[in-house]
Parts: sequence; C-alpha cells; structure tokens
Amino acid sequence: MLVLFTDTDTDITPEEAKEYEYTLISMPYCIDGKTFFPYVDYPEFKPHEFYEQLRNGVLPTTSAITKEKYIEYFEPVFAEGNDILYVHFSRAMSSTFDAMDKAVWELKKKYPKRRFYEIDTKGITIGSLNIVKEVGELYLKGKSIDYILDWADKEVEHFAVYFFADDLKFFKKSGRVSGVAGTMGTLLGVRPIIHMDDKGKMVSIGKEKGRTNALARLLQYVRELGDVYGHRVIVAHADAPELAERLAEMLRKEYGNDMILEITNVNPTAGSHCGPNTVGVSFYAKHR
Repeated sequence: MLVLFTDTDTDITPEEAKEYEYTLISMPYCIDGKTFFPYVDYPEFKPHEFYEQLRNGVLPTTSAITKEKYIEYFEPVFAEGNDILYVHFSRAMSSTFDAMDKAVWELKKKYPKRRFYEIDTKGITIGSLNIVKEVGELYLKGKSIDYILDWADKEVEHFAVYFFADDLKFFKKSGRVSGVAGTMGTLLGVRPIIHMDDKGKMVSIGKEKGRTNALARLLQYVRELGDVYGHRVIVAHADAPELAERLAEMLRKEYGNDMILEITNVNPTAGSHCGPNTVGVSFYAKHR
C-alpha cells in the first residue's frame, strides 16, 4: 500500500489533507524563542491573530525539522509494510530535506523492502497546494505510483505562482528572495512582484506602485500564461481577505464562473517570511 505525505508549508489544512488521504508533516516557526508546530501545538490556524503579531513588530524565524522527527513520521508506515510518497515544498528553499534524506537512508537500511518516493513541487504555499491536490486526485482515482511520478515529471513545471509582498522587511530578514533591491522595501507603496522559478526558488521579477497595480500585474500573468479552465486557480493571502477577494473578482470578470477558483490563507511558517498583506495566485501555465 502507498501512503501519501505532505507538509504544512503547502498551505493544505488538516481537513483537506484528510480529504485527499495525506498524512500532514508540520513545519515549525519560532516567536520569542518559542517554537510552534502548526496543527500540532494548536488545532486551528488563526491567521488574523498570527499576522497581527507581525504587524505589531514580531519577526518570526523558521527552522528545519530534525532527522529524528522525520523518522517519527515515516517509520510507523514502513513498519506496517507500506511505501511512502511525499509531495513537498521546494527542496531549494530549506535544509530540512537534508535531515529527511538522512532519515530515509536510515529507515531503508532497517526496512530494505520499503520504497520512499517524493515529488518536489518546486514551490511553496499555493504553488505547492495546486500540485498536492492534483496528485491527491490521481491517488484517489487509483493511479499507480509510476503513473503519478510520470505525471509529476511532466506537469510540475507548469504550475506557476506569482505574488506581491507588502513589506520587504520579512523577506530581507530571511534572505529567501533573489533580485530584491535592498532599498525597495523603503520606497513608499512599492510592491515587489515575486514568482517561483523552475529551480524552485523565489525571484523578484519587478515592482508595482500600489496594491491596485500589483493585483493587475498578477492578473496579467494569468492572462498571458494560464490555462484557467483545465485546472484550479488558487488565490492566497496573508490576512488580506479584501485584497484576495478583489483578485478573485478580477479573475471571475475575466474568465466567468466556470473556472475552479479557491481562496486560502498563507500558512504561518511561509508567512513568517512574506509578512502580512501578501497576496498571490497559482495557476496552470504554459511555463512558470
């Protein structure tokens, strides 16, 4: 039997994970020296409470989970005679996968007949969520692991994500985005436009003055690159529901109500890097 895993950095909720039969790995963040594991230390993520802390000056940090933690997740599955498929956020964004590799190496020595498969979404938040849900649908339809891996090999590069950040101090602290000018965050009203490239890294590709222009820029990328009818479009926000709904309405006006459109919250671990009022869109594209 094949058991699916994903992680909280993909924006999936426990309810959605259960729907697609995923086991959820919690990716931590730290505030004032205390480490929090989403949906482990608390049952429900309350985005407004979390992002209000950031607005009030809190600068969270994130960290990799340990080899031992991965073993805690994976070993019971191997011990029961099952194999694992882990659909995860971008390897290029975290050292946590070094610990995962060590855990899998140890476990495969102990359980040599078991198989561990992974799909690197080369994304994070909704860029990963789109792929996680499509893989989950294939799994529920009974597709084989070979079929799923072949699908991912061809399709992962087609799931694009574009977003803008409201305050660059969070990204500047984490160093997660290349191409961001050091002074950009001090320019009043300037929103950098960021996307995930084909290497799974966040890259700044431009800037817009004001949120209205930034939203229009996101729509432009969907218009130029997207296939909005064959796949879901996901809008995410970091405690900016009004902005997310504005973008959703712009998409509905452009494409009608036949599109599959979802709105979700940016998870707290990723949100520790992008900060409040970030808004983004993920869609199936000609290319990233």
